[in-house]
Amino acid sequence: MSTPRRAITPWLLVVALTGALGVGAWQWQVRESRREAEAAESQSRLAALEARLDALRLAQRGQQGRLQHADATNRVLRDELLALGERAALLEDTLARLAQREAAGLHALRLDEVELLLAAGVHRAQLMGDLDGARRAYALAAGVLDGLADPALTDLRQTLAHERASLDAAGADPRTQALAELTALGRRVSGPVPMSASPADTAPGWQRLLGTLVDVRPSATGTLPREVDRAAWQAALQLELGLARAAAERRDATAFRGALARVGQALRTLWPASAARERQLARVQALSMHALSPTLPALGTTLQQLRQRHGSR
Repeated sequence: MSTPRRAITPWLLVVALTGALGVGAWQWQVRESRREAEAAESQSRLAALEARLDALRLAQRGQQGRLQHADATNRVLRDELLALGERAALLEDTLARLAQREAAGLHALRLDEVELLLAAGVHRAQLMGDLDGARRAYALAAGVLDGLADPALTDLRQTLAHERASLDAAGADPRTQALAELTALGRRVSGPVPMSASPADTAPGWQRLLGTLVDVRPSATGTLPREVDRAAWQAALQLELGLARAAAERRDATAFRGALARVGQALRTLWPASAARERQLARVQALSMHALSPTLPALGTTLQQLRQRHGSR
């Protein structure tokens, strides 16, 4: 019984070994096929990666070319911007110089306007005695001078203020007062002359009969009996008022007083006695007793300073 067992055991070992070798060969073959498949897959992946790398290199070259082109374009644009900046700076400098010249020209023009107004004020006061015109000219000059923001003109403004104060202290122009009084008196006597009863209307019959041959009238009568004489005296009154105005305009005190005397005579002849009218006539005659030219203050200091300033420039 022991002999057959020993004979079977080697065969079993051979069969087991053969099976083990077959299984091992099969596993090796499976592993090799897997390895070959993995190698082929790796190759394909590597080829795909190399293709991607080639595409990336091409894209990189393209990007690098575009970057170089963009860099060159940026350099050109930078140069152009620098040139534009320089041109803009030059234009700004030019505009600033033009603005300075314009401001200087406007400043000089305003000072010339001030000088013209001051000269006009001095001439109006000294040549024509026109205080109101001189005040207006000096006020306009002060307005123009106040519009100039220049601290160097402070002394000029102060001198002008002193001259304007002296003009205001001179008071009203006598000619202006005289003309105003004449205008008021002319309005008062511009109405129709009242008719008064003639002495012949109330006289007895024999006097009226004789009155057709001889006209007897007292010299102290207040009104004229005939319409034609009243119209003539009224025209004479208006004429004398006009002459008085003309004399006041040219500041002729002698002619003014003479015209007023004739105006008073015409008023007393035409109109009945009136205290208000006599007072008004007395005010006008009181003005004629004084010179119609105003007392002029010393003017021209501001104008002299301004001309010296122009000469120093």
